[in-house]
Amino acid sequence: MKAAVLHGREDLRVETVGEKPLGPGEVRVRIGAALTCGTDLKVYRRGYHARMLTPPCLFGHEWAGTVVETAPGVRGVQAGDRVVGANSAPCGRCDRCRGGQENLCDDLLFLNGAYAEAIVVPARIVSANLLALRPETPFEAAALTEPLACVVQGIGDLTLRRGERVLVMGAGPIGLFAVALAVEAGCEVAVAGRGGARLALARRLGATVVVDMEGREDLEAAVRSGVPESAFDAVFEAVGKPPAWEAATRLVRKGGRVNFFGGCPSGATVTLDTGLLHYSNLTLLASFHHTPRSIRAALDRIERGVVLAADFVDGEASLDELPGLFRSMAGGNRAVKTCIRPNG
Repeated sequence: MKAAVLHGREDLRVETVGEKPLGPGEVRVRIGAALTCGTDLKVYRRGYHARMLTPPCLFGHEWAGTVVETAPGVRGVQAGDRVVGANSAPCGRCDRCRGGQENLCDDLLFLNGAYAEAIVVPARIVSANLLALRPETPFEAAALTEPLACVVQGIGDLTLRRGERVLVMGAGPIGLFAVALAVEAGCEVAVAGRGGARLALARRLGATVVVDMEGREDLEAAVRSGVPESAFDAVFEAVGKPPAWEAATRLVRKGGRVNFFGGCPSGATVTLDTGLLHYSNLTLLASFHHTPRSIRAALDRIERGVVLAADFVDGEASLDELPGLFRSMAGGNRAVKTCIRPNG
């Protein structure tokens, strides 16, 4: 079959690879849609991922498709089923899993290989995080489940309440998901980010204030100039840079909550005002990954129309075009997400 193989830093090739035979409990899915992702772009630029990928390796982790083969003894799934799968599954046995923090599982099993004609889903993911789709759910919409689940986790950690004022830092896919979920929660949402199309989408999703950061680096000053009364009840940081983390603590109100959702580069450090944190009684959070519960909650929001593929998937490409697409993304392409159709 044809698949995208990452060989190292900015070295992505579409190749013919052998199809892996199924092991116990596994299923094979014909990919209907795979989506590009900011995490994949970081891995492409770096050439590896310490926890998930060692080149040469199959690539991509946001997908949906049709089951074409099941291992003997697999129950609850059969050929012809339309499904979406998460990119990981917890062990269910460690202390973190037993405590309801499956996203922090000591033995998370990861799955990559979405940019391919087919993917073999491990037994653990089949049992924990392979979900059936409604007949009317498009594959490109279902493929949003995994990244949306991470934001469901992060917004849930912030415990938003109706009527609160929320600042979302960043207008990439993650920030835009956060806008949609905060609006669904009944909050008044401001967003600060770059890209005219992305900021226009933030408004369509319900953001009442949009701060354009184009040509500006001081995020705090930009937000204060655009939102004079800028003491937010909660801040969702989706930029992933130390200055944004630091600014978030200065833009939240006394007693407010900050979620440092955006992962900073490895080894990065931040400087925080301890007096501000202490005397303002701030709650600082950092959300990671997703759980089986947030995966299901994300698909529910997609199938209820809270999050629409038409808003987040703004391009389409073939598998053969993928290497060029990643070069374009690395060069500054600001598409939200591009749908890859490995099977045409």
